[in-house]
Amino acid sequence: MSFNRPDQLLKLNEPFDICIIGGGATGAGVALDATLRGYKVLLIEKGDFAGQTSSKSTKLVHGGVRYLEQAVRNLDWHQFKMVYKALHERKTLLKNAPHLAHPLGLLTPCYTRWERWYYRIGMWLYDKISGSTNLKSSRGLNKKEIQAEFPSIESNHLRGGVLYYDGQLNDARYALAILKEAERLGACILNYARLDSFELGSKSLKIKKVVFTDVLSDASYTLPVKAVVNATGPFTDAIRVLANPRLKPRMKVSRGAHIVLPAPFWQGNTALLIPKTDDGRVIFVIPWREYVLVGTTDDPDTLTEHPVILDDEKEYLISYFNRYSAKKASISDISATFVGQRPLLQVQLDSAMNTDTKSLVRDHEVEVDGRSKLVSIMGGKWTTYRVMASDTVDILERDVLNVTVKPCLTKDHSLVAASTLSLPSHVEADIAEHLNELYGPAAGEVYAYGAERLLPGEPYLAGELNYLKEHEMAVTWDDVLARRWGVSLRDEALAEKLKGTKKEAFAS
Repeated sequence: MSFNRPDQLLKLNEPFDICIIGGGATGAGVALDATLRGYKVLLIEKGDFAGQTSSKSTKLVHGGVRYLEQAVRNLDWHQFKMVYKALHERKTLLKNAPHLAHPLGLLTPCYTRWERWYYRIGMWLYDKISGSTNLKSSRGLNKKEIQAEFPSIESNHLRGGVLYYDGQLNDARYALAILKEAERLGACILNYARLDSFELGSKSLKIKKVVFTDVLSDASYTLPVKAVVNATGPFTDAIRVLANPRLKPRMKVSRGAHIVLPAPFWQGNTALLIPKTDDGRVIFVIPWREYVLVGTTDDPDTLTEHPVILDDEKEYLISYFNRYSAKKASISDISATFVGQRPLLQVQLDSAMNTDTKSLVRDHEVEVDGRSKLVSIMGGKWTTYRVMASDTVDILERDVLNVTVKPCLTKDHSLVAASTLSLPSHVEADIAEHLNELYGPAAGEVYAYGAERLLPGEPYLAGELNYLKEHEMAVTWDDVLARRWGVSLRDEALAEKLKGTKKEAFAS
């Protein structure tokens, strides 16, 4: 079977052990983990896969330099453990899908002798915590070395810096790769499937069935399941209350705004970490697929389906970019913007309601509702998605299914799909790079669907559209432009031009 909706709908006649609500990074991770442990899995997502937070990250695979600093300053063992887990997961993410994730050098500029020592010691500690999983050792640089190696940085008052390494990923496609592998192994994976309600047992009030609607056909399904996992990120509380109206809110939403600039504003493949802003935040300047990503903010927000960047957020990010970049940008230079809403866990319910989101721990917790037995995975971050999934399935087996906990098999499980069709040697370089970067070994299969460019000078192919329908479950133009290609998050004008070439190919 191909990874398309008609084939997945046929699978709904099968019995399922576990239903997962949410098709972002965490839900995808749970689906793969549970499938590898031998369970029949159904995953439903009300929109497109990775349609919310999981496709609107800062694209980093990282332990969290800022969280390590908070852990040391506040002697916070909880923060330290979170950094440790994330640092030890980086290499696994890069290894399991090398075409979608790679090491990234980040430069931390220093403007005083004290800063040079402070950040050098901090990055040395970052390396040491990573242990054998360290991607590459950090190193200190003087001003002349920075000017020679990184000409894009504004060097006025610069005293030196520290170069360290984390990772970068194509977040939306990474989530898709996890889902496709879970489906290949037997899971039923369905987007545009909206959860409507749960049917509970008459005595125990445990969830017995899930009721959902196929949004595209308006068909309703009621399916019996043995366990349900709530992996809906910022929307977690709504599902928790649906299962048990007595549950109190656990989530707080933080907005992370990003702006994108054309590549000439930041040359080279090394990112910049701005470690200290006037209001205590961290900002990154990151080379990203022929563009420059600048972000992010960290402010309390009201939960919404489609968060939009504010004018003052654009001005804030541009102002900090211009402080550190030799080439200055203006608001009119911005090619795209996007905002992700982070699901932050309120550990202490009463005190956390008024807490600044920058101070909330980015760790995760698995909750089992004693009445409905709904399993909710809350909090966390992209880098630790696999650990979050493993913890979730462990607890589900122990506390809901009441079976012996099976070993997690995802750590060394490759997400690279096997392919027998190679990319022809005559393919133009920009097209080959585009296909290899997005599809890995499947690039040849995608190219076989047709080599006609949608726009002159752009590597996006008309044949890809059919492949995305048949093998990647794309339904709308937004699915293609925002997540399968990611172009609308980098260049909104180009995305509109691409859409205009074959507007009839997808729903708007």
